[in-house]
Amino acid sequence: MNWETALFIIGIIVACNIGWLVDNWIRAKHGYPLEDEWGGKIEKIDSSDPRETEKLREQNQQLRDVMERMEDRMVVLERIVTDKGYTVAEEIEALRDKPSRQDRDSGVPLDMTKKERI
Repeated sequence: MNWETALFIIGIIVACNIGWLVDNWIRAKHGYPLEDEWGGKIEKIDSSDPRETEKLREQNQQLRDVMERMEDRMVVLERIVTDKGYTVAEEIEALRDKPSRQDRDSGVPLDMTKKERI
C-alpha cells in the first residue's frame, strides 16, 4: 500500500469527524437535539423552565423513595438468610431427605420374645 492511499483514507476519516463536530455545534447553538456517536438524539433540557426543574425534582424524589424501599427489603432478606432459624429449617429439610433407620438397617432382626436361661 502506498502513502497516498493511506493519507487519503485518513483525510476522509478526519473530514467526517470534523463535519460531525460542526453539525453538533450548530445544533447546540440553535437548541436542536444533539446527536451521539451512535446516531441517537440527546434532548437539551431547559434549566430556566421552573416547571421542568420541579418535574425533575419530583421524579428524583420518587426514585429515591423506591431505592429506600429496596434497601429496606434487602436488609430484611439479609436478616432472614443469616438468621439461625433459617439454618435450623435447612437442617430439618436435610433430615427429611436422609433415609430412615429402618431403611439403613440391613442386619438380621433379633427375636426378643424367647427367654434364654443362663
